[in-house]
Amino acid sequence: MPGRTASIPQSGLSFPHAAPPPTGEVVEIAPGILWTRIPLPFRLDHVNIFLIEDGDGWAVVDTGISNQPTREVWDALVAGPLAGRRLTRLIVTHYHPDHIGLAGWLCERFDIPLLTSQTAYLGCINISLSPGAMEAKPYRDFYLRHGMSEETAAIVSTQGHGYLRMVTPLPMSFGRLVAGDTLVIGGRRFDVLSGDGHAPEQIMLHAPDDNVFLAADQVLAKITPNISVWAVDPEGDPLGLYIRSLNAIRDRIPADALVLPGHQLPFFGLNARCAELIAHHEERCERLAEACAKGPGSVAELLPAIFPRPLDPHQLSFAFSEVHAHVNYMLRRGQLAWEDPRAPMLRAVIA
Repeated sequence: MPGRTASIPQSGLSFPHAAPPPTGEVVEIAPGILWTRIPLPFRLDHVNIFLIEDGDGWAVVDTGISNQPTREVWDALVAGPLAGRRLTRLIVTHYHPDHIGLAGWLCERFDIPLLTSQTAYLGCINISLSPGAMEAKPYRDFYLRHGMSEETAAIVSTQGHGYLRMVTPLPMSFGRLVAGDTLVIGGRRFDVLSGDGHAPEQIMLHAPDDNVFLAADQVLAKITPNISVWAVDPEGDPLGLYIRSLNAIRDRIPADALVLPGHQLPFFGLNARCAELIAHHEERCERLAEACAKGPGSVAELLPAIFPRPLDPHQLSFAFSEVHAHVNYMLRRGQLAWEDPRAPMLRAVIA
């Protein structure tokens, strides 16, 4: 999901391709798997799309957002490097608009089925296709209770969620993917996994015979995916779920697998990267603990401890929600507590 992300130093990683394919072109990143990129109009300016050989055609993994430039890239792909072979099915990893945004358009145009998790399908309908719901008073009150000003809360609950509108209506039905399933694509077996934290029930695929892991946004080479608490689940622990997922990936996927992520470059070094991501979030928790040791702080007041630079409304909504994820994680681990749970504004203190 485009938002404020953090660059993390990486060690022990290697990259089979030093640069991505140009827009509208493809690269065979593994036997029978093509890699292309679609631009995004955000700071994170692209999303990776993978195409898996599927008999006489290609199974598509993820879509890009719904806008005219993205449609034009797809037009160029099917008229150019994909010409002569049909699209067979669409697999969507999670409900963020950069991954599901054109699902309805692609499925209708090429008469292909949509395969995704139930959470991704229903979450997209509930949130992305009804973004006005995020402007409701209970959600705005959530921001206010955690220290935002009235003016900032009004901006974040409107402008900050504008990109949720970049989604076309989904097909009326879908094929459900569930962790533990086996998906056969072109005679190749993929084990279906799911992870949480960045997006609930995010789908990942592992081809054990080829040692290829389509990691979606769960493991990225140079940045951490956004991990956020949202107003609809104010006491949720997405960071705890994310760390649990990373540990499960390290246990399940071979360390030497080729990782095909949702953003940035494919890489080798999965275990090392998972460990770095976990350490990164623990370091952020330490920063919050240091800030709270100086005095109580609301989520909004603690935001500069992790994000010291000025943020636009789009970035602010994600940054605020990510700080909240770290606060909730620390609350659950007993490292922080609310100074006064009955107060109109909640402030965290060292437990």
